[in-house]
Amino acid sequence: MTIQIILVLSILVLAIILFVSERVRVDLVGLLVLISLVLTGLLSPEEAISGFSSPAVITVWAVFILSAGLARTGVARMIGRYILRLAGNGEMQITAIIMVTAGGMSAFMNNVGVAALLLPVVMDIARRIGKPPSRLLMPLAIGCLLGGLTTMIGTPPNIIVSNSLSEFGLTSFSLFDYTPVGLIVMVAGVAFIVLFGRHLLPSRDLAQEYSAGEKIDIDKVYELSNQIFVLRVPENAALEGKTIAESQIGYILGVNILGIIRDGDTILSPDPNSVLHSGDRLLTVGTAESLEKFHKHGYLEMEDDHLDVERLVSREVKLAELSLSPESEYLGKTLREIDFRKRFGTNVVAIWKKGEIFRTNLQRIILQRGDTLVIQGSWEKIEELRSNENFLMSAVDNAEVSQLHERLMMVKIPPDSNLVNKSLEESRLGNAFGLNVLGIVREGTTHLIPKSTDRLFAGDILFVEGRLEDLLSIRGLQDLVIEDDEAVSLKDLQTERVGMTEVVLSPHTNLVGRTLREIHFREKYGLNVLAIWREGIVYRLNLQDIPLRFGDAFLLFGSREKIKMLGSDPDFLVLMEEAEEIPRVEQAPVASLVMVFVLLPVILGWLPIYIAAVIGATAMVLTKCLTMDEAYRYIEWKAVFLIAGMLPMGIALEKSGAANYIANNVIFFIGDFGPLAIIVGIFLLTAMAAQVMPTSAVAVLMAPIAMNMATVMHVSPYSLMMTVAMAASASFMSPIAHPANLLIMGPGGYRFSDYLKVGFPLTMVILLTVTIVLPVFWPLNP
Repeated sequence: MTIQIILVLSILVLAIILFVSERVRVDLVGLLVLISLVLTGLLSPEEAISGFSSPAVITVWAVFILSAGLARTGVARMIGRYILRLAGNGEMQITAIIMVTAGGMSAFMNNVGVAALLLPVVMDIARRIGKPPSRLLMPLAIGCLLGGLTTMIGTPPNIIVSNSLSEFGLTSFSLFDYTPVGLIVMVAGVAFIVLFGRHLLPSRDLAQEYSAGEKIDIDKVYELSNQIFVLRVPENAALEGKTIAESQIGYILGVNILGIIRDGDTILSPDPNSVLHSGDRLLTVGTAESLEKFHKHGYLEMEDDHLDVERLVSREVKLAELSLSPESEYLGKTLREIDFRKRFGTNVVAIWKKGEIFRTNLQRIILQRGDTLVIQGSWEKIEELRSNENFLMSAVDNAEVSQLHERLMMVKIPPDSNLVNKSLEESRLGNAFGLNVLGIVREGTTHLIPKSTDRLFAGDILFVEGRLEDLLSIRGLQDLVIEDDEAVSLKDLQTERVGMTEVVLSPHTNLVGRTLREIHFREKYGLNVLAIWREGIVYRLNLQDIPLRFGDAFLLFGSREKIKMLGSDPDFLVLMEEAEEIPRVEQAPVASLVMVFVLLPVILGWLPIYIAAVIGATAMVLTKCLTMDEAYRYIEWKAVFLIAGMLPMGIALEKSGAANYIANNVIFFIGDFGPLAIIVGIFLLTAMAAQVMPTSAVAVLMAPIAMNMATVMHVSPYSLMMTVAMAASASFMSPIAHPANLLIMGPGGYRFSDYLKVGFPLTMVILLTVTIVLPVFWPLNP
């Protein structure tokens, strides 16, 4: 083993660890691999960046745009709806038609895009026939994956394998070379699921909407039956005249207000600006324990002493003024989005905007050119900001603070406060009440600019900046009375105007990793998120601060009109057909013709697929089937950069001799059993890797190994490369194995074990089918 092989395999092992751990984004892993190969001298710079000009990469992003054109013009949706509505009512028949429809569409469209298009349709079919969606959604995802095996553009691994053949000087697979084996594999997979696999599927129903006028009981599904209670606003309460948003009831108590009962009438899904009145009874979903604990213990006590501005500074801590530079990257962002306090270690105590000073709720103010920030910080941190190109320092020690004292207060943590032992971040004083904690006095010592991780203790005196009325609203929350009425069910709160639905993040979302608070979900859409279903676990508390993940299902409550409006947002996929984004149906014939003229010259051999695909993608935009912004959004850039970054690893495996080394070791163990054993070995190795690594990366890594095995064993490289293509897309045993699996996880209520229970026997069926069928169409003899 040479030093080059050791280096290549070391980089490969590290990449696999990063893929499996998911600590680093997969596209970033691809770029790290590319960089490592250059820095270790294994590849030249030109070889390292060759992936970005690879026909495989060009074909992949162009096919994403073609798929988007068919989706946005409604072509795919119309085909899917028409076929699926012929399905009847029998589960076996419906399962077969769903899988065949999804498979046929996935032969020419992005797998995840097809799953997203058909997901609301299948949900409606499940409601129509009275079956849990979990019985139909996994067959949908599997059908999409099986259909991708039937053509070269059906899935990125097929494109990569075909491109690898040409790089080794062989004739690449054509558009329909995958069809004979892929179609038989698809038929075998559909037959297994229809006859046997569907009996392994769970029966979990997360559907929420009315179906044919019937209310669906979902209390048990989301475990909300004991989470609904009534709060009464007593006479002369401090909350009188405050809006729901100002009261911070939801944020502090961790509840959602579903309705207001006033004078015998019930106002469902009230607006955040709805004003509270004495005597109002609030229908809430959450935990009564949080309010009882709030009643039982204190929270904050006002101190009588006045807080002077001078107490906010010391020898080490100063006040300063700074403004945003004209080219600042923070223009148009809020302090919360910037994470100003954590990032720069200073407090913003005021913001001057056009001669007006703002001293409360500063985290929500959008920063604009000309704004001046009054900050409190150490000399060291202020000097760091002075040298930061995003800011211009205008004053130190003589900052304009003449009006700050009006908002400065001192509050004390009582011994029984439920803030004791919580960090400043956990206390939510800033987010809930707009209170900016500028210092803590503990045992006579003043600690200015406390960190968000600093913990609060009984007896602490806090220097805070905020509004007195915000502090008084705490007393208003303590005035609320829990009523011991009959239990209220969520299904009783649904009307023709107000209802519930499930929503998932769309495959094209930009919201992964962000929280509902950061995207201002309640304010923007006017809908309540009651629960989040993630990997078989229901989350009902502190939903505003949970980072969103692809595959999450959100239970929403609110106006049906607003739910429909949410359907037009490209970040979300509402699981009801009537809420889907309106397609450009007038352009449907044009999009269909574009697709025909992409495929025809490729079939006839006039143009290579990557050129035809680019022409078609351009035509989709020029003919207004979709806008350029939509084209960019529909491209899965993560996949593009992953493939471009990993393709050089394939070159390094071949160039260093690592591919030959791996091939020889595999042959050493199974070579004596003959060529069929090699097919089985390659399939199993590839399929297992595809459960924990991106399928595109698996195809890139296995292609050179398969080529070397073919050379050593004197068998046809085409048969082994076809095996790699079939196995790389056999990613059924894990939700993380393919985005289509993740997409249906939340709506189907699936758990990790469900994928393994169905996916393992299905993979064995496909292995058996490939072993029997592949030598017939692609003989092992070279």
